[in-house]
Amino acid sequence: MAKSAYKIGISLIFGLLLSFCSCSVLAAIDTYQFKDAEKQARFQKLTNELRCPKCQNQNLADSNAEIAADLRAKIHLMLEQDKSDQDIINYMLERYGDFVLYQPRLSKQTFLLWYAPALLLLFGIVAIGLIVHLRTKGEQKQSDNPSTDLDAEQQQKLAQLLQSKK
Repeated sequence: MAKSAYKIGISLIFGLLLSFCSCSVLAAIDTYQFKDAEKQARFQKLTNELRCPKCQNQNLADSNAEIAADLRAKIHLMLEQDKSDQDIINYMLERYGDFVLYQPRLSKQTFLLWYAPALLLLFGIVAIGLIVHLRTKGEQKQSDNPSTDLDAEQQQKLAQLLQSKK
């Protein structure tokens, strides 16, 4: 009985230590103070719209990469300097290219990115229409010229075969 109580006590202490260790992970969240709520809303919008250059599938707000933290700090600084959203986006585009935008601008390089899905859909619809048209045309041709009509000689041979099987 005393050994089981001892084991329970050790496991409780160990569990408490682990829970305290996991709280240190939450301390890594960076916070920024803004003069007004409008700048804070712009900060949230920009960090959600811009992609992390390292993570590739995360925006700046969700990324834990060091470069994302640096870019969040830069956005905060530029907002405090009363830069416009377009100035901040242009700053990011100059350094990281169109990749930082989740919705890249329309240009020669991104033309296929924007229009390839529509072109593929159009191509698929045309291909299906063509296949249906050719099939119905083929079926119509077969019904106009049925190949099941037998001439007199073939009918005689068929009759002989059927009689021989009886």
